[in-house]
Amino acid sequence: MNSNTTVRTARRRTLRIAAAALVAAASFSLTACNDSDATGSKPPASSAGSSSADTATGTKGSDAKTDTGAGAKTDTKAGATDGAASPDRTETLVDGSTAKIHKLGDLHYRVQIVNDGDVLATLEANEHDAGLDANGMYVVVTSGGEVQSWMGGEHRAPGTFNLAGGWTAKVTKVGEARYRAQIIGNEGSVDGTLEANQHDGGLDANGVYIVLSTRGVISSHE
Repeated sequence: MNSNTTVRTARRRTLRIAAAALVAAASFSLTACNDSDATGSKPPASSAGSSSADTATGTKGSDAKTDTGAGAKTDTKAGATDGAASPDRTETLVDGSTAKIHKLGDLHYRVQIVNDGDVLATLEANEHDAGLDANGMYVVVTSGGEVQSWMGGEHRAPGTFNLAGGWTAKVTKVGEARYRAQIIGNEGSVDGTLEANQHDGGLDANGVYIVLSTRGVISSHE
């Protein structure tokens, strides 16, 4: 085989590898994680309700978006709100605390949870949803700026649980303060992955809000 033939063969192999990579990248993925996973679009869920305890709901925001994953984060902290920038809007959460919602950019929102003038927690959704387990109150903020809060509906991992909207979650412990939930649709396919890795994870799954916490609790609300 001469040198020209060797070069052509190498090029054909390179093209085949590149084409395979493009096919793999086009595969459907819907992964939610506060640290590194990305989320795709979700198929419609059925209207079946949760088999767990009753839930109560706080007020909702606007401009819903259904994806969550990389870039979303939740940080808890305390401190006075004096001197902070004025929020774009506020909402009352189900436990009576206030959500101060700041729009930082397209698909980028920061929500401060405030009680008696103190910031108890901060959630940031940057192109992906974020979630928080605030001592039994569950909060999801979407990258479209919608805020949803509720109480109840808890399931403790590991295990497989029925969620609101006909979803099923298979939750496993994968490390210290790290849990992973496979979100399974009504046809039995795994339509997404929600991960809590040192931070709680949150997801808007076609109008069904799901929080997975680092203490191994998953809760949902429709």
